Order: sequence, then structure tokens, then C-alpha cells
Amino acid sequence: MDQFHLMNVFVAVAEEQGFAAASHRLNISPPAVTRAVSALEEKLGIKLLTRTTRHVRTTDAGQRYLQDAQRILQELERANESAIGINSEPKGHLSVTAPVLFGQKYVMPSIAEYLNNYPETEVDAVFLDRVVNLMEEGFDVGIRIGHLPDSNMYAKRVGTVRMHWLASSQYLEKAGIPQSPEDLKQHSTIMTNSSSMVQDWKFDYEGKQQSLRLKPRLTVSTNQSAINAAKLHLGIIHTLSYQVEDELNHGELKTVLENYEPPAMPVHIVHREGRQASSKIRSFIDILAKTLNKNKTIN
Repeated sequence: MDQFHLMNVFVAVAEEQGFAAASHRLNISPPAVTRAVSALEEKLGIKLLTRTTRHVRTTDAGQRYLQDAQRILQELERANESAIGINSEPKGHLSVTAPVLFGQKYVMPSIAEYLNNYPETEVDAVFLDRVVNLMEEGFDVGIRIGHLPDSNMYAKRVGTVRMHWLASSQYLEKAGIPQSPEDLKQHSTIMTNSSSMVQDWKFDYEGKQQSLRLKPRLTVSTNQSAINAAKLHLGIIHTLSYQVEDELNHGELKTVLENYEPPAMPVHIVHREGRQASSKIRSFIDILAKTLNKNKTIN
């Protein structure tokens, strides 16, 4: 059998973690999937997958081969697209990741426009409040907030966001308005994703950075939960400007300590393929960049 076919089947089984799911994805019979993986293992002389009654997992050798196979198949896809022409219609599967609230507010509208414009595409959108490694986790496009470390990613800057400290008017009327970071020690604070009851908040005043260790009154697992708690008058939160756009516009929350806000942080669209990015990736980035550049909250 053709090795590209064998490789494609193996990648499908490894990514779907199952032979039946790979069969459905590739639209070939389950026995054909099994034969292809067995043929590839025999050809290479190594075991690529371990099988149980419930799961299929890659071996250590299989994981290394999977990463190489994914790269080779992506190169093949780009070569095919280059031969067809740079203006070919976007088609195929696109995977996108972004922070949770950013994805819900700004990325989803771009995904909807993309899917409506290009009927032969499909999108897997994963919104997580952690830094996702696009290469290791197999994503095509991601959003990064903050300064980018040196990496092999390609980036397009689309705006900036700021850090705010906020609380409800009712809370501030009762507890007072803090005038300096030290005043926060006398306030109820709400923090997100803290592994302990102690966390540092960072400030900037006249170009000098400082941090303050606070004991939160409430710790929650998501940014939206923290925002909701602040709207319930439970204390002061520390969050990014885009996350509280609606609350600020509607007067539900007010900013405090504006003079101590750190400099604005850049927002980038990142991807792995540079100028030779496939048409499905280029087209999505163009739509997303247009959407973000129009939004004053991140500019």
C-alpha cells in the first residue's frame, strides 16, 4: 500500500484514539483501517499503537512517528495547494484555540463568517484559559495575549488589552475606594485559578513595577465566575479589559487604581505556517484580523 495512505490512516487512528472513529473520519471500512496500521507497523518493524478494549494509545515510538507524520502530511497538503494555486478555495479541517472569554466574544463571530463563506471547511474551536502549544497540541491558529516568547510561531499583531481592577459601585460605597495598592489589604479580593489562598498582583507606577501579595476572600476557577462575583458586590477583581467590556459599558463595574495599571499588552494571532500557510489558514486569519481590528476594546 502507498505509504502516504498508511501514514494518513495511522494519524487518523492516533488523533481519534480509536479505529472506528478513524474509519468514520476517513470514510473507509474498519478492516481497512486495521490492515493499514498493521502494514505500516510491519513496514517499519516497530509497534506504533497499544490497543485495549476501550482505548488506543501511541507507544513512545508511535508518538515520535506521529509528530513526524503530521508534519509530512501538512507539507504534502501545502505542496498540493501550491500546485493548484494560491487562490484555491479553502477546504478541510481547521483547529483554533483562544482564551475562553476572548474566544466566545471575538473568535466565534469570525468562525461563523468563515464557515458561511467556505462551505467545504470545518472548524474545531477549543477555548482554554492557559497557554496552548500549537505545535504539540496540533492547532492551526491561536490567540496570544501578552508579549510573545521566542518561538517558531508566526504572529500577526491585532491590538492591545489592559489590566483593570474593578468592583461594583455598591461594594465601593460600602468599603471605600482604594487609592493605592496597599489599600487592597483592607479590601475583599476575588481571584481566579489560584492554587493556594495567596497570590501576587502586579502594579506599575511611574514606570516602576511592584507586586503585592494578597489573601483573597473568594477564589474561583474561571474568569467569568470572578466577574459575576464582583457584580454580586463581593469584592475587587483583577482582569483584562476585553473580559469586562459589557460590564463597564452598562455601569455594572467600575475601575479603580487606574494610575497603577501596567502597560497595555499586545494581542497576536499566531500560527505555524508563515507565508506558505494553506488557503484555509490564510482565509481564517484574514477574517479574524479584520474582526479584531474593528473592535475598539482591543485597540
